[in-house]
Amino acid sequence: MTATTSRSWVLGAVLALIGLPVVLAVTEAALFHVRNRSNGTIVSSGQKREYLLYVPRSYDRTKPTPLVISMHGAGMWGAAQKETSQWNRVAERHGFLVVYPSGAAGAGPRVWQVNDGPGLMKEVRFISELIDTLRAAYNVDPARMYANGLSNGGGMAFVLSCTLSDRIAAVGMVAAAQTLPWKWCADHRAVPMMAFHGTADSQVPYYGGTTWIFDERWPDVSRWVANWAGRNRCAPNPTDSAVAMDVLRRGYTDCADDAAVVLYTVQGGGHTWPGGKPLPEWWVGPTSNSIDATSLMWAFFLDHPLRPIAPTVP
Repeated sequence: MTATTSRSWVLGAVLALIGLPVVLAVTEAALFHVRNRSNGTIVSSGQKREYLLYVPRSYDRTKPTPLVISMHGAGMWGAAQKETSQWNRVAERHGFLVVYPSGAAGAGPRVWQVNDGPGLMKEVRFISELIDTLRAAYNVDPARMYANGLSNGGGMAFVLSCTLSDRIAAVGMVAAAQTLPWKWCADHRAVPMMAFHGTADSQVPYYGGTTWIFDERWPDVSRWVANWAGRNRCAPNPTDSAVAMDVLRRGYTDCADDAAVVLYTVQGGGHTWPGGKPLPEWWVGPTSNSIDATSLMWAFFLDHPLRPIAPTVP
């Protein structure tokens, strides 16, 4: 190797090393786009809305198949909710459809409009039209459609329980951000509900109060769940049981239409999805692996198909 050739090789190596972080960044950006893109869109209220649908390999067009709607937290998107909740894993094992709708894209982060404003019913219309779209393309069991969500998405699950209770059989909520008062929910139909909340949640505090992300008071979680039990006309005295060293289960039974209400309290848990893919702990706190919220929710959903509305006796 000549001196000139050697210098050229060294220079090329140095330039390659200098450019390597740029190449890695571009590659990672491309992979991020592939991993986080949606695979479906519809137009709702004049706006393009995105969703990510998972169909298990066992799907059979001839058989009615349950549908789970899982909604992301504020600032996230459908694919992020897929990774956090790990619903695909459970759906593949048990053979049901999962769809991850995304909040509307705009100038700011994707957020479900669950405040009592003009955007709220647009969100409800989007989910209703998404259900119609999926039912037209797949054999969705109308008695087994369920909604769940994380944080802001949990707040949206509450909204759906009050506005689409004729379609949504049961709901699940994880670290749910509840901004609407109970009096807003005029639908008194009993809707089964399972909730998960950590006592060290710094963003939606378990015992209620204010935080830097919301200028109004969050409700006390156990009291809020008790209100839901009242809505479902459950027996007033719940049953508490320890299911793990750091997890307490509270169950309300003897409810109207067998619409049970369950709360899992995670001692020291953060603003996270128990048993799911951990989010950055420095931001949201620790994720407990003592329970699997997704599997528990699915078992709960299986026990609570949509009950037909009893005819009114003249």
